Amino acid sequence: MPDRRGSGALSWATTAAFRRHFWQPPRAHGEVVEGREVSFLELFYDLVYVVVVSQAARHLAVDVTWAALGRFAVVFGLVWLAWVNGAVYHDLHGRAEGRTRSYVFLQMGVLALLAVFTAEATAGDGPAFALVYSAYLFLLGWLWYSVRRRDDPVFRPVTTPYIAGVVASATVIGVSALLPPSTRLVVWAAVVVGWLAGITVLDWRNGATRDTSANVGESMVERFDLFTIIVLGEVVVGVVTGIADAGRTPMAVLTGILGLGIGFAYWWSYFDLVGGRPVRHDRGALSRWLVGHLPVTMTIAATGGVMVSMVEHASDGHAPAPAAMVLSVSVAAGVLALVVIASSLADWRDLGHVYRPVSVSLAAAAVVALLLGWLAPPPWLQILLLTLTLGLVWLYGILTWFSSTQPDPTGPSTATGPSTTTPG
Repeated sequence: MPDRRGSGALSWATTAAFRRHFWQPPRAHGEVVEGREVSFLELFYDLVYVVVVSQAARHLAVDVTWAALGRFAVVFGLVWLAWVNGAVYHDLHGRAEGRTRSYVFLQMGVLALLAVFTAEATAGDGPAFALVYSAYLFLLGWLWYSVRRRDDPVFRPVTTPYIAGVVASATVIGVSALLPPSTRLVVWAAVVVGWLAGITVLDWRNGATRDTSANVGESMVERFDLFTIIVLGEVVVGVVTGIADAGRTPMAVLTGILGLGIGFAYWWSYFDLVGGRPVRHDRGALSRWLVGHLPVTMTIAATGGVMVSMVEHASDGHAPAPAAMVLSVSVAAGVLALVVIASSLADWRDLGHVYRPVSVSLAAAAVVALLLGWLAPPPWLQILLLTLTLGLVWLYGILTWFSSTQPDPTGPSTATGPSTTTPG
């Protein structure tokens, strides 16, 4: 006959073990998981940002003006900051148990609601966007505070200002719901600039005494690479939307297919030159790597938004002003931001003979892009020339790398190349 006491004890022990496993506290600072890879939970979480970014770019797709570009930049900056805070928190403190999953799903629910108001965030949906975004930051503030409660006091000089920044930003943006639209946008811009400045100051203040590899491991680098892929999808969305809106005319189809080339060229340039590489341990390198990703991802998303107008007006022989210049400015700013990211990498020092001339070529590509925007040729021609310009820079970089790996007559070569993977 079964022992009921034993069965009850086993049931109680099993339940207790399940509870301990299901609701574990977050990892404290310093509890680094060596060799950690991006989880399926993080990939699922990032999918919500596909929608949020798409809604942000949609505003630029229907109104290609300098004012619209400025509004898009502010909203995208807020979206990017939300993603960075959520991604960094999970990378440093997340687990695979029920508490982490529950909070991630809660964040996803709030972000899905945020996406509803993102397209018109600078217009009629501004108050709703502000309130939802504020709620999301307060949630992140609580998560960061739950880590601080477990941390060694030695980390508090860093974590306390960070948490204060999250809570203060949540409060300011929440209050901005009561402001007029123009004033609200200025407040949002100030929050974005404040965060970029704060990240830089904290890194410079603490960067000389800590190893950045503890903050930017392979999994964190991979998350930023994956977010870049998310925004690259906006180029595809812009092409498809433009072709559909233009009635699928032959010229629209041709221009759209050429437009995909800019997305492909971005991909090659990013992943073969700066993607998947460790950050240097020098003071300021971490913040330069982080902040540099904002203009890269923002300009790629802006390219996708502007692509709609370029494809729609392909049969007109010219793009409406200032679409051509906005497209070129986006490309120019994006390639210059690649130089900023490259300068933060360990390869910048170890392979300077490759990265420095490639950076000069990227700067030259930015000048060419601006010249093309000023000339405003037919949309198909401008897009083709921009793609060729980016392609030539990539080719120059790869050829420079290959030339550096050729055997040295005086001894074996130690060059390993600018990429952690085989080019192409």
